[in-house]
Amino acid sequence: MVYEERNAWAGLVVSIIAITVYVVVVLQQAAGGPLAEVDWVPIMLWIIGGGIVVTILVSILWGIVAGASDPDGVGKSDQRDRDIAHMSTRVGQAFLVIAGLGVIVLCAFEADWFWIANTMFFGFALSSIVGGVASVIAYRRGLA
Repeated sequence: MVYEERNAWAGLVVSIIAITVYVVVVLQQAAGGPLAEVDWVPIMLWIIGGGIVVTILVSILWGIVAGASDPDGVGKSDQRDRDIAHMSTRVGQAFLVIAGLGVIVLCAFEADWFWIANTMFFGFALSSIVGGVASVIAYRRGLA
């Protein structure tokens, strides 16, 4: 498994876990009440920051393990890796655009900040997950 594919897997797994943790914590904080009344800002910031740190740590640790088994192949990339990264970025950006449009609509209707922020947050998360899935599929099946 090449460096970029390991990073795609790390980001994908951590993103799914982070979003799940965020949803569970917010729902627990709401305790059956209105979601908009949850103090979501610190939860969201900790999930974003923690997700970034954990993704970096997983990538580093996985790279160390991979480097021990194949020291010549660590960190090498080629044109295929760049093409896959470009394709997965384009796929993921489509969901950022959709989330951005959703945020504009919510702002037009003067929705609560909770819904506006969470729409963008889940847009970023969905972008990361869908882009990661596209990347992993491209590594496994190739670019068509």
